[in-house]
Amino acid sequence: MTDQQRISIVLADDHHVVREGLRSLLEREGFIVVGEGADGAEAVALAKAHAPDIAILDFGMPRLNGLDAARVIAAEAPRTRTILLTVHTEDQYVFGALEAGIKGYVVKTQAAVDLVTAIREVHRGSTYLSPSVSQTVMEARCGKKTRAGHLTPRERQVLQLVAEGMSTKEIARELKIGTKTAESHRGNVMRKLNVHETASLVRYAIRAGLTEA
Repeated sequence: MTDQQRISIVLADDHHVVREGLRSLLEREGFIVVGEGADGAEAVALAKAHAPDIAILDFGMPRLNGLDAARVIAAEAPRTRTILLTVHTEDQYVFGALEAGIKGYVVKTQAAVDLVTAIREVHRGSTYLSPSVSQTVMEARCGKKTRAGHLTPRERQVLQLVAEGMSTKEIARELKIGTKTAESHRGNVMRKLNVHETASLVRYAIRAGLTEA
């Protein structure tokens, strides 16, 4: 593979040791890692700055999870294709990823074997799922939606931050919006999900795959 053909990658995982291991694997295979981030917000910034071919996103990152980071990257760095790294094999997580526009779904226990193949397949324009994830998920994906899919991207962000324990004021600071706006988003989330207390929001965010327990 020549330098002109080498695939450029942004790598995002909140565990430094995991990033080091993945970077070593990728560089050994001839890929170029142009940036590393520790959360979804950093991944978005790196994708916008470098416009890499591929963004590899850990699912369970703080501030902005890999799923919603992929949504933002699709909108703001459209030439970059996204691959999600996750421990989850349940249909609900795979549906959510495919609905978010993720092109590769790699189960972490198989990452050493699957990731290189996933990168090459996704770069060619295909969608890649780890073998342990049922191929029937792709065929049925249009028939299954979660209520979280009816939230706006900003409302999904607010829901994740609530689940991570942030107060309304802290959410407003994190998202650089007014406190009243943050309160409005939180109220809209509760109304759309038909929940009435924070504990229920947290449980729902975990079930919907927006954050991890």
